[in-house]
Amino acid sequence: MKEVLTKAKNILEEDGYTCVIIKYGHKYTSRDRGVKPLLEYIDKKIDLEGAFAADKVVGKAAAYLYVLLKVEEVYAGIISKPAYEVFHKYGIKAYYDQMVVAIRNREDNGYCPMESAVMDIDNPQDALDAIIETKKKLEK
Repeated sequence: MKEVLTKAKNILEEDGYTCVIIKYGHKYTSRDRGVKPLLEYIDKKIDLEGAFAADKVVGKAAAYLYVLLKVEEVYAGIISKPAYEVFHKYGIKAYYDQMVVAIRNREDNGYCPMESAVMDIDNPQDALDAIIETKKKLEK
């Protein structure tokens, strides 16, 4: 794990963030849950190519968003096996503390809606479309 990724991981854990991304000394942090911060970075067209990301929980949906953001390495406290496979497919180095079959929803009575939305999707743009559609449904 590169030094900058270790720094992002330490900030994540010590300061209570859900997501920390570092690129050339610029730090992007969030306490928002789920894919919300990643969608905002994509929406605002923030250039994170080559960045290093630390995230509390990374499912397949978040993995596809990291692919679209073109990050270089990701650390996840918890990662789903499908997310790890996405990172491997797109050449993003991924480190984690715990791997699970799939990310559970907040009530722990099924899978995360975002994980479910992209489970059968195999490319980043289709995943983004499904994530946005799922987000709209959940906000109703």
